[in-house]
Amino acid sequence: MLVLNQNYEPLGICTLEKAIILLWLGKAEMVEAKPNRAIHTARAAWPWPSVVRLSSYIRLPYKKVELSRRNILRRDGHRCAYCGRSTPPLTVDHVIPRSRNGGDVWENLVAACVRCNNKKGNRTPEEAGMPLRLKPFRPNYVTFLRTTVGTVAQEWEPYLFMR
Repeated sequence: MLVLNQNYEPLGICTLEKAIILLWLGKAEMVEAKPNRAIHTARAAWPWPSVVRLSSYIRLPYKKVELSRRNILRRDGHRCAYCGRSTPPLTVDHVIPRSRNGGDVWENLVAACVRCNNKKGNRTPEEAGMPLRLKPFRPNYVTFLRTTVGTVAQEWEPYLFMR
């Protein structure tokens, strides 16, 4: 279930049980329900929540995506930035090598297969003749939320700025 702040800003994803508890306690309201699905009790049937909005605004600090190997692989779709293969094992490669003052930042790290990483070695992609398929970037929280979920429910699209 997609959880929205009071101002319809996406906060995260929760389980069905958590969404029902939030609704039951009056801490959230249902914005979208899953079509053709319901939660059945002994006496009633309730709509299956898909998107819930919190009743009170939650002030959160700026959400940033943590720089980690796992998140770099997610950002790049578990594909090599040089050849496009997705066969494991994948490594993380510095576009500008560390020995040439290339830092550990989102814009300098890409997913790479072992073969391409070894072939590139301690050179830049231009020196190795290995152009990048995509330019590395710092993901924002909403786009990262979309990619980590996998398939996004159709009801979520307006709230994740996909339309």
